[in-house]
Amino acid sequence: MSGTLSIPGTYLLVGHPNVGKSVLFHRLTGAYVNVSNYPGTTVEVTRASARFDRDAALLDTPGVLSLPSRSDDERTTVRALLNEPTRALLQVGDAKNLRRTLTLTALLAELDVPLVLALNMHDEAAARGVTIDLKALSEELGVPVEATVATDGKGIGALTRHLADARAPRRILQYDKAIDADIEQVAAAITQHCPHPVLAARGLAILFLGGDDEVAAWMRDKAGQNFAHLATLRQDARSRVEGDLPTLLARERTEAADVLAASVVSRSVKSSPLLSQRVGQAVVHPVWGLPILLAVLYFIYEFVGVFGATTLVGLLEEGLFEGVLNPAMTRLIEAIAPASWVTELLVGQYGLWTMGMTYALALILPIVTTFFLAFGVLEDSGYLPRLSVIANRLFAAIGLNGRAVLPMVLGLGCVTMATLTTRILHSPRERLITTFLLALAIPCSAQLGVVLGMLGSLSFKAVLIWALAMVGILMLTGFLASRLIPGRRIPLVTELPPMRLPIFGNVLKKTAGRLKWYLVEVIPLFLVGTFLMFSLEKLGVLPAIIRAGEPLVSGWLGLPPEASAAFVMGFLRRDFGATGLFAMSASLSPIQAVVGMITITLFIPCFASLMMMVKEQGIRTAATMVALIVPFAFLVGGLFRLALNVFW
Repeated sequence: MSGTLSIPGTYLLVGHPNVGKSVLFHRLTGAYVNVSNYPGTTVEVTRASARFDRDAALLDTPGVLSLPSRSDDERTTVRALLNEPTRALLQVGDAKNLRRTLTLTALLAELDVPLVLALNMHDEAAARGVTIDLKALSEELGVPVEATVATDGKGIGALTRHLADARAPRRILQYDKAIDADIEQVAAAITQHCPHPVLAARGLAILFLGGDDEVAAWMRDKAGQNFAHLATLRQDARSRVEGDLPTLLARERTEAADVLAASVVSRSVKSSPLLSQRVGQAVVHPVWGLPILLAVLYFIYEFVGVFGATTLVGLLEEGLFEGVLNPAMTRLIEAIAPASWVTELLVGQYGLWTMGMTYALALILPIVTTFFLAFGVLEDSGYLPRLSVIANRLFAAIGLNGRAVLPMVLGLGCVTMATLTTRILHSPRERLITTFLLALAIPCSAQLGVVLGMLGSLSFKAVLIWALAMVGILMLTGFLASRLIPGRRIPLVTELPPMRLPIFGNVLKKTAGRLKWYLVEVIPLFLVGTFLMFSLEKLGVLPAIIRAGEPLVSGWLGLPPEASAAFVMGFLRRDFGATGLFAMSASLSPIQAVVGMITITLFIPCFASLMMMVKEQGIRTAATMVALIVPFAFLVGGLFRLALNVFW
């Protein structure tokens, strides 16, 4: 949970994904977080001082698809509900889908915490002919209800005034008598065994019976040995019902929401769908969806992989750093350095400036910037959830859902940043599988350009063999990883928001915030890794690695011995290794060229990617991946050499 303020009393901002919580958070605090039109962007709870109450804080919690919690986002929100000294809940709902909003409201009402309901995107609801009787809804719930349009500030003033009048909602659920008796029995046990809960025991009982692991962990901590009694009560309750108890509890909430929504919502008939609705339908259409997807992917590749990774990197690396800054820095260090090793440490082949800062600022920063801009546009447009829907069936074969398509595509621009985007995936298992596949079989744009340039000069056959090898290995290793890594595939459950024109200011602010994170957190990793390479070179380990690899490279892969150096350079930067083989192309046969490019593509990810893997997955997991990838790359390369010698 982020934030370090210790302000007495907290307002919790809760709601489904993609209902405008983060924009509303900005309106109410002046702070800015990742405003997004994509479910699941707010991964952590974000805290800031509330403008409307100087003695309180406001927390923007992750969007919840449903409660009891199932995903990491939902568990984080439940942790906030359990642990914060909450003054009031500010539920943000989608005015276009009141039934879905009230399904969550029905459960929050059982927690007996003061609540205010903000029905956001009121303008979009009106454009669709949806009218809500706010007064009647407020009376039914017993809490203030306000219509808002967070993007332009409508209703925000009234909403802040309502927060002073927040009160516990009226319960709108009427469970079956037998189920209700079980709820009351568990609630009584919670009251007895779990002292001083911040939520009502009845609400905790409903979450516990519904299978909420976060609530169960909290109760286990509070109740100690008495938790066994609570677990027995839950098991007894489940055994007494016909069917699945969590499903029955969820059905009661849905039915109550349906009844209440129907009583306060009226709809006028629209003559034709809005343009945004027609566009939203087109992008997931069985016929038109694929061409649109290819066009979007081409845009991302051109903007990030070509403009960012080629044009901007060329301007910064060759024009600014290599042409101006690095020579000037070298002259300065040579003039003032007290010893030669200091000069080498700072501006040598593995210098903190000439390698570490040059990589971070000249090579990666342009790619990061263009990626964040493109990502922000896709977020605000509402296309990302639709992209995940289109790709969902294919990714099911490798134990993932459609969300994983974004890191995979962005990996063709920069695997380092694609590894970062695995944060949008719901479970640690999905993030682990996707990170492994990125490190193994996805070439970055720079490496891809060198590979296609070299193999394309030979024949289309060479390019086709390489491409089929990469796709086949990606699917095979993904399939195996999904079977070997414990856990289950999380089905794709996502809200499809309306398509809309991105708000330029939002995109720029998000990009600026993410770039600040990059500069503060990622650049030190480059410097640490550079120092490691410098140390290995000085200790003679790096040259020894090159010599040790020569028998494997020439004997098993059938490449010239000097190709061993290309693999070490490929660790520094992926395209360096491919370029090293490209420079030897005159002395390589077509089979050697294909084998070399397959192996170098599968080989250990570049230094920057490895540092990001360490940051995202931890050093032990990253080391395990490297230990698997390196021998696998050489194994596959050698097998292709044997096969091509027979069938070429």
